[in-house]
Amino acid sequence: MNLLALDTSSEGCSAALLCDDQLTSRSAVAPRGHTRLLMPMIRELLNAADLKPTELDALAFACGPGSFTGLRIATGVVQGLAYGLDIPVVPVSSLQAVAAGAIEQFDLDEGDKVAVAFDARMGEVYWGSYECRGGMPEALAPERVCAPQQIALEPGPGRWFGAGTGWRLREQFGAEVIAAIAQGDDSLLPQASQIARLASRSFAVNGGVAAARAQPVYIRDEVAWKKLPGR
Repeated sequence: MNLLALDTSSEGCSAALLCDDQLTSRSAVAPRGHTRLLMPMIRELLNAADLKPTELDALAFACGPGSFTGLRIATGVVQGLAYGLDIPVVPVSSLQAVAAGAIEQFDLDEGDKVAVAFDARMGEVYWGSYECRGGMPEALAPERVCAPQQIALEPGPGRWFGAGTGWRLREQFGAEVIAAIAQGDDSLLPQASQIARLASRSFAVNGGVAAARAQPVYIRDEVAWKKLPGR
């Protein structure tokens, strides 16, 4: 299987190519450089593998939650490629991708759990809880956006690990949450390499979606904007 995965959901920008079980990737941290970097990364990966775009079987991307602008960039590129190549797309959660990175980084055991947090601005965090099963993260509850004070860990046995830039707000988390975390990394970002791994497994079971259905997921359905004084 030849699968190209993209991520621009955070300040990181990355692309990965899974080709006959061989995974290669390119990445950079460039908050305002996604549009400049993404296409060259894709070309480099395809050229290095001596692979033509028409030889791709599927595409994958981090569908969110994350940066509004960043999500639109990856979505636009993936949709354009999928339409042109007439191949399916596998959307992958950005939170789940970070959980997969934490499982690899911390070398987690079966049953260990990862709590992923992103800063959602407006005094809120994106939050997802996962359990390590077969070396991959399985969701324990629906992903959500909430105030840091409202987050809670799912009950049950197993060690907890924290991951994602939202853990920089840990002083706003509840004491019980902080006390339960065995280890954490607040620098972990979504990576296309993890998107590719998750997408490959998902594609084998569920297939992908058509280009038109490859849409970003914001979680926050409605945003209440306050009018400025005098407006």
